[in-house]
Amino acid sequence: MTPGAKTLCLKTEDDTSRFAASMAKIVASGDVLLLEGEIGAGKSAFARGLIRALAGAEIEVPSPTFTLVQTYDLEPAPVWHCDLYRLTHPDEAFELGLEEAFETAICLIEWPDRLGSDVPAGALKLHFTAEPDRHSVTFTTPENWVGRLQDLHD
Repeated sequence: MTPGAKTLCLKTEDDTSRFAASMAKIVASGDVLLLEGEIGAGKSAFARGLIRALAGAEIEVPSPTFTLVQTYDLEPAPVWHCDLYRLTHPDEAFELGLEEAFETAICLIEWPDRLGSDVPAGALKLHFTAEPDRHSVTFTTPENWVGRLQDLHD
C-alpha cells in the first residue's frame, strides 16, 4: 500500500466491528485516529468495536458526546475516545489534556475538524459514509501508517 486513499465497504455493523478488531491488532501508543463522517455513519460503532477488541470483552462503551472524553486503561496503551462535536474552538480540545494523550495514548477523535490546524502529524484519517444499503470507510493514509495497514487490505 502507498500513501493515499483506500475505501472499504462495511455492509453491516458486524463488518464495522470486524474492521475495528483488525485495527485493534495494529494500533499503538501515540496513534491518533481521526473519525470523520456525518451522524450515523459508523464513527461510534467503529470506536466501540476497537475498544472492545482491545479489552477482549463486551465492556460498556458509552458515547462521549456529553462527557467529551471517555478513557480506558487498556493494552497496549490507554485509549481516549473523544467526541469534539460540542467544542467551539480548538483550544478547548487541549484543555481536556489531548496534547499529552496524543503522545501517550491511542486517541479516537470524533469530529476532528474541531481541532482546527492542531491535528497531530501522522494521524490516520478514517472518513465514514452512510448510504441506504451500506456504510463505507475511506482511509487517508499518511506515510507512517503504510506498512501497518498493508495486511488490512490484502
